[in-house]
Amino acid sequence: MRTRTARVAGAALAAALLTVSLTACGQEARGGSRYKPPAGKGGTIGLAMPTKASERWVADGRNMAEQFRKAGYETDLQYGDDKVENQIAQIENMITKGRRLLVVAAIDGSALTEVLQRAEDAGIPVISYDRLIMGSEHVDYYASFDNERVGELQARYIVDKLKLGEPAKGAGRPYNIELFAGSPDDNNTKYFWNGAVKVLKPYLDSGQLVVRSGQTRLNQVTTLRWDGGTAQKRMDDLISKNYGDARVDAVLSPYDGISIGIISALKSAGYGTADQPLPVVTGQDAELASVKSIIRGEQTQTVFKDTRELAAKAVEMGDAVLNGRKPKVNNTKDYHNGKKAVPSFLLNPVSIDRTNTELLVDEGYFTAGQLK
Repeated sequence: MRTRTARVAGAALAAALLTVSLTACGQEARGGSRYKPPAGKGGTIGLAMPTKASERWVADGRNMAEQFRKAGYETDLQYGDDKVENQIAQIENMITKGRRLLVVAAIDGSALTEVLQRAEDAGIPVISYDRLIMGSEHVDYYASFDNERVGELQARYIVDKLKLGEPAKGAGRPYNIELFAGSPDDNNTKYFWNGAVKVLKPYLDSGQLVVRSGQTRLNQVTTLRWDGGTAQKRMDDLISKNYGDARVDAVLSPYDGISIGIISALKSAGYGTADQPLPVVTGQDAELASVKSIIRGEQTQTVFKDTRELAAKAVEMGDAVLNGRKPKVNNTKDYHNGKKAVPSFLLNPVSIDRTNTELLVDEGYFTAGQLK
């Protein structure tokens, strides 16, 4: 008959063996990689958007939340108010609450490395939305537009509107242009810029386009947080320091909110009259205020990116991931975040000016009444 001491020792040994067995099973289940939660519908998706200050981000969040609900999920939609620490705290909270998937439009694409490691440890997949998240291997997919194409459309519009000749021949009189770019902490900025410069550089080299300020490098022309007020102040400075008796003929602007600030500065300097018409001013996102500005003959062009389609693509990707399917992508090499080439799906943007604003009504993006 076993003694009490022997029975206790045996029980302790059994418990220890059970603990080792369970630990080993857990390690085997993870397989040294991301833990895959049970597939299927249901649960809550975390949507981390950058700001409510831009109507496009409000629309993105609303569209995704609605489409995820239709696909059978609940959503936790948060806006970071353009403060990195807010967005990090919001994502941490989503992880703590066990959200099944994170869709993140980053405020600062390089600031999320640690919090995405937490998402990885919790087995939560991550889709980078519109702005590529940098410096982390824990980004599963990327949904965006062809961002280099956006810059090309803006620059090509300037070239065509000014009727510039062939750059190799140097035909036509010189035109003055000033260059603006997006926020330095947004990875999309370099894609917009690269696309635009690829088109403009031959004309700058031939002298058909002249940047009187001399500010032609990306680090000289960025606009922190895409802020219209910051752009307005810079445009004020550019005009006062470089355009005494000269005229601004074109402004490369990467985003509608920046364009509105630029136009305000130009109007303050006397542009927008019969004797001094506004220059060509580009933009992006087809925000309502800028589309109305285009119709009034102020802003000249914008690039329409149908965020409903982008939201639908993110939902499609997320639903595939959560149900054990591989999402469809159309680019696997060009969007490298410093750690990996993130599998991406890129949608096509469309150039809009006064000649085709009705497209926005035809597509149901705005009503005819909104554009009056």
